[in-house]
Amino acid sequence: MRHVPRLQRKSFAGPDQVRTFSMGHVDIVNLDETSVGRFMWEPGWRWSEVVKPVVDTPSCVNRHLGYVIGGHLHVLMDDGTELDIVAGDAYEIPPGHDAWVVGDTVFDSIEFASARLFGIAPDEEDERTLATILFTDIVDSTATLARLGDKAWRRLLLDHNDALRSELDRFRGREIVTTGDGFLALFDGAARAVRCAAAMIDAVRPLGIEIRAGLHTGEVTVAGGNARGVAVHAASRVAALGRPGEVIVSAMTRDLLDGSGLRLEDRGSHELKGLEGLRQVYVLVRS
Repeated sequence: MRHVPRLQRKSFAGPDQVRTFSMGHVDIVNLDETSVGRFMWEPGWRWSEVVKPVVDTPSCVNRHLGYVIGGHLHVLMDDGTELDIVAGDAYEIPPGHDAWVVGDTVFDSIEFASARLFGIAPDEEDERTLATILFTDIVDSTATLARLGDKAWRRLLLDHNDALRSELDRFRGREIVTTGDGFLALFDGAARAVRCAAAMIDAVRPLGIEIRAGLHTGEVTVAGGNARGVAVHAASRVAALGRPGEVIVSAMTRDLLDGSGLRLEDRGSHELKGLEGLRQVYVLVRS
């Protein structure tokens, strides 16, 4: 696996992949760990009419981060929030939305977050990869919601998501999905994943909340924008063992940290729900 970025270029004149839909297409160029997409949607295109039947999800589960070259897109979030995105705009669209082209001009944009996974049918050939899986969640989120109220909680979640995404970008993690009060992300390096988890914990403390993080390394199947497999379930169970502000790692991930300089302490053997046998876990020691 490549761990060091290299100088390179790709042209959309010869994309690595073209994903075609009934009213548009996505051209994709791969830059090692990063996929960049050019999204072109014809007048009349709407996600819920064109892409939803392909991916079979209630709304779009992808996060979109990009720049509009031309055209006009209207976005409707699951919570009722709406936004118009037009030529010259940089934009971010969280998971959980519908969108449609407004007017008679092709919507043309460049995206940096969703190209790899957008519009993939669940029964298409799965992407299988060995990855370090990171789960995070906000500690005592239900009590915090009750204390703050819905409006303040939504604002807090947005700030929390922004902070965690900044760390994912910095440590080259791959966001898979938000889980309501946390994230599921994949990394191709165990040490970077653990360091990202620790940085995430620090990043949200100024917001007055604590998160915990759990990591496990194993084979993951990525299909239709979702990560699947026993390793994903194991990572989720490992994360649930954490206390506020802790990074918990499985024995599999620990074995990949030799020489990283990271210090771990034995947290004992645990039976993880749905998995056979006892599993050894470790907690990151932070100075």
